[in-house]
Amino acid sequence: MAGLKKYRTIITYKEYFEEFLSKQRQKVKEKIFWTFLLIEQVQQVPETYLKHIEGTEGLYEIRVQFSSDIFRIFCFFDEGQLVVLANGFIKKTQKTPRQEILKALKIMEEYYENKK
Repeated sequence: MAGLKKYRTIITYKEYFEEFLSKQRQKVKEKIFWTFLLIEQVQQVPETYLKHIEGTEGLYEIRVQFSSDIFRIFCFFDEGQLVVLANGFIKKTQKTPRQEILKALKIMEEYYENKK
């Protein structure tokens, strides 16, 4: 799509996100990539798609819904407009599982540690 302004750039860190993505059906992958495009190209991303995780320092979740399944992909920002993908999971309960948040925080910590 030529001419569209990008407000953000999404990148992956190590293989955490790819492992999650490789297990998804093609239609789910398409919806995930559609959501990524939206996040990159919309100046004010609605919370429906990108939301800060309460009680964390800089951890966000990308929210993807496909039919009755809900997918969450943790991410964080680096240098303003760079969105770094961490881990993803299929949400089965109302509350985001604590171990998934902890895993994402560990990935974020590792990312910044390796960046030094």
